[in-house]
Amino acid sequence: MTLSASPLEGTLVARPVQLEVRRRLSTQTLRRHPRLAIGGSLVLLLLCVAVFAPVLTRYDPIVGDITDALQSPRAAHWLGTDDQGRDVLSRVMFGSSISLSVGLISVSIGLVVGVTIGLIAGYAGGVVDLLLMRLIDALLAFPALLLAISITAALGPQIQNAMIAIGVVAIPVYARLTRGQVLSLREREYITAARAIGVTPGRIATRHILPNMANTLIVQATLTTAFAILQEAVLSFLGLGAQPPTPSWGQDINYNQRYITNLMWWGSIGPGVAIFLAVFAFNFLGDALRDWLDPQFRRRA
Repeated sequence: MTLSASPLEGTLVARPVQLEVRRRLSTQTLRRHPRLAIGGSLVLLLLCVAVFAPVLTRYDPIVGDITDALQSPRAAHWLGTDDQGRDVLSRVMFGSSISLSVGLISVSIGLVVGVTIGLIAGYAGGVVDLLLMRLIDALLAFPALLLAISITAALGPQIQNAMIAIGVVAIPVYARLTRGQVLSLREREYITAARAIGVTPGRIATRHILPNMANTLIVQATLTTAFAILQEAVLSFLGLGAQPPTPSWGQDINYNQRYITNLMWWGSIGPGVAIFLAVFAFNFLGDALRDWLDPQFRRRA
């Protein structure tokens, strides 16, 4: 008489093995790509500060105590206070949610619209490709920052309009990148086989072409987020982004620059360092993701 193991028992035994394999793979990935861990940790730290800002500080970022105006950094106020007695560190923390929201929303706008245009232009070809790419070339004819300023000024100085403007500026980047990838992928054997069995062009584009360039789009989205945060800071500095008294890094630098000559450096240095760290974190993560998602780089490692 022979005993046979049940399928359920085999599944229960296999699951711990699979978890152990995944754990080892993740550990090896972090060892081979330490920049991925550093960049991801910095971005995660920024997200935590943006989400938990009301818990991390006890000061109101909008209403301050005038008796504490222009206080230098000390134990009670780590980055000092501005001329209205508002804690600079609390405004930097709350401003992170504005900057990250603008970065994520504007990049989403550019990603969705740009990838759609690139897919249609690259796969359809012919006159459709010609017309759509000339439209993209028209957008590229304007400097990115100048185009964002013009759109925001036309729509009105609001943070929502700044998101739209930055998103429009990002559309050509994704459109050209997607079109180039589509032109390369549409000649592959599996695309030819899909056409031969009667798969519709829309299904080929969304089910076969788009997933194969997801890695490239993820890296580009990470890098574009850094650029969007920097653009939002510039627009807010010029008075076209978040409006007072909403905490914003670019707006706070503009507001406190009048006191730099009076040696009140802390009012601008806090938001400035925050912009630097945010842009550095997303650029660092983007470079690390590019190396990690590149199959050739993984083989060399």
